[in-house]
Amino acid sequence: MGKMIYAILSNTNSDKLNALLFGMKGISGENLITVTFNEISAVVSHIKREELIADQASAIAFAGIIENIGQHFTLLPMRYGSMLESAELIQKMLEKNYSEFQQNLQKVENQSEFGLKVFCDSEKLKDEMRLKSETDDNPSVKSDEGIKKSVYLDYMNKKLKEHHLEEKLLNYIDVVIAEFTEKLTQLNAVSKIKKRCTATILIDAVFLLKKEKKDELVQVVKDSQNKHPELNYTLTGPWPPYNFVDINLK
Repeated sequence: MGKMIYAILSNTNSDKLNALLFGMKGISGENLITVTFNEISAVVSHIKREELIADQASAIAFAGIIENIGQHFTLLPMRYGSMLESAELIQKMLEKNYSEFQQNLQKVENQSEFGLKVFCDSEKLKDEMRLKSETDDNPSVKSDEGIKKSVYLDYMNKKLKEHHLEEKLLNYIDVVIAEFTEKLTQLNAVSKIKKRCTATILIDAVFLLKKEKKDELVQVVKDSQNKHPELNYTLTGPWPPYNFVDINLK
């Protein structure tokens, strides 16, 4: 029977960890137990490979177990489907990656991950920008002397105007990002930000910051939302630090 691995965490309070895991079940209904090497432990449960189902319900249950443990301990979440065949193999994995596990645990100690998505109808926003633009701000193509308007020139003018508006939209997104990242820097938050992910998701970001600074983060997001009512902000978390663990398992 294999072992499903949920998370790696410091083994500094084994009694508290064992008390927390007592009665908790893994996704297969088996008890959660620990496999330990020196000062770190892996939280695991027994599971047969044929019982491992790659569906949404199982993935959500797996994430829920990690989230529950993460409310009490600093941990490194493992990806759904992380398995080894025995406790001995897990111990060897912990030993081979011990230094990286320790470094990452120190990096995320007492910190949580938060996600932020900023939504907007980008076409509507560009239309508003177009209305606000002065005529001479729009790029144009001048025809050669003696050549009147042509379909080609109209097409080029249209494309250049579209390009100009897209640049304005990207500059606007940069301004919004700069505004709230300046505030996040004051909270010592680590950020990973993607912009213009889709036509409706202008910003997709994750932040790592101290758990006690959650209320300050919420206020930063509220302030940005109030300043830009044309945008819709969705903040989620706290989560285990899925996006801030940097380990290549050996």
